[in-house]
Amino acid sequence: MSTRRRTVLAAGAAGAAALVTGCGSDGDGGGGGETAATSPDASPGGGERLAATGDIPVGGGTVFKERKVVVTQPEEGEFKAFSAVCTHAQCLVSTVSDGTINCPCHGSKFSIRDAAVETGPATRPLPAERITVTDGAIRLG
Repeated sequence: MSTRRRTVLAAGAAGAAALVTGCGSDGDGGGGGETAATSPDASPGGGERLAATGDIPVGGGTVFKERKVVVTQPEEGEFKAFSAVCTHAQCLVSTVSDGTINCPCHGSKFSIRDAAVETGPATRPLPAERITVTDGAIRLG
């Protein structure tokens, strides 16, 4: 798949973004070995409950390694979600600090606002994930 095609898919629907996340690396190996777990917090209408809104710090975020997703709150009451799989070498990002989502493998940093690359070697932003926020709960999907 060409880089241009990956970019188009990543900018499309969340489902397409999930496909791009698993495609190719920049060639230097690495990657997280975590697997997704089924949660008893899943509900038919709203998706799996990730956290309460109060659990996500304003100006920061939380990495949910088992679900391979990171949720940020750039401004109070504004929640964003992105894949926690780095677009450089498919490692899982590990922390959110100082306005960036941080990958421990090679030092890539992504904006908490839109997951744009702020520091490489990654060249592509983290794909967006779909969340819903209702009644103080953040749900995946």
